[in-house]
Amino acid sequence: MYESKSKSPETDELCRAILSLKSVEECYRFFDDIFTIREIKDISQRLQVAKLLRSGAIFNEIVKKTGASTATIARVNRCLNYGADGYKMILNRLDEEEKKEIKE
Repeated sequence: MYESKSKSPETDELCRAILSLKSVEECYRFFDDIFTIREIKDISQRLQVAKLLRSGAIFNEIVKKTGASTATIARVNRCLNYGADGYKMILNRLDEEEKKEIKE
């Protein structure tokens, strides 16, 4: 079982809250209330950086496409290679969803 460094009862409750969301609209509503616009954009940008890194894009290309700093790109890259596999798990699931949508 994975043990996060950020584990706490409060973080557990946040995770349960996110897991209870049932639609993209519900995510937007909750995220707009709980995060700043900047935080939402930063997190969204990191996911895009992870997608591009996984597809083989180079840092300069990622900077141009996302506006992310090289420090952010390096951090995401480090997580992809040595992290808790959260990005990999989510990117794989997003790929599976995209394949299902294409088939339908």
